[in-house]
Amino acid sequence: MLTIIFVSVGNSIDDKTVAATSAATPLVRDDSRVLDTGPDGAPVLVEFLDFECEVCGAFYPYVEQIREEYAGQITVVTRYFPIPSHQNSMTAAIAVEAAAQQGMFEQMYQKMFQNQKAWGERQDSQATVFRGYAENLGLDMAAYDAAVADPATQARVQQDFDAGTALGVKGTPTFFLNGTMMSIESLDDFRAQIDAALGR
Repeated sequence: MLTIIFVSVGNSIDDKTVAATSAATPLVRDDSRVLDTGPDGAPVLVEFLDFECEVCGAFYPYVEQIREEYAGQITVVTRYFPIPSHQNSMTAAIAVEAAAQQGMFEQMYQKMFQNQKAWGERQDSQATVFRGYAENLGLDMAAYDAAVADPATQARVQQDFDAGTALGVKGTPTFFLNGTMMSIESLDDFRAQIDAALGR
């Protein structure tokens, strides 16, 4: 059972890479990856994550629980924030983005976290492992390989990372609810903040 959660204490980047919050940086873009869509005016929960971050991996089941409990009531958006010190975090994000281009973002997102212990914290490239996940999901592998090799795919991931730094994200996971960075002390606290956003 989750007892204490501190947002942004998992893995972090140097303060010098973090810019001040910028009103010119949108929290959600038209091309952001959306896991769940709520009705018009629904609270928007945004997570900046690193697929290799162990705290993100530990948090994943609770995010899934929140998604189940609030299905149809909130919008849940994921943004990439691969920590540079992680050997395979960018590679993982590129693999997920390549899958997303075939409409399989959620499935690849789940594969990464469900198997994180098998590939995380490795010093050698796990690109072949990620390609295996793509094959298991039945993706068009020629299109997947082309997307992974396309610099535009990494640029899309970097776009999220740059936005995160501009918004004050220093580590993963970092959550925003209706545009405000969250401080979460427990799963019940997480629920309470969402309930408040829902006007309960």
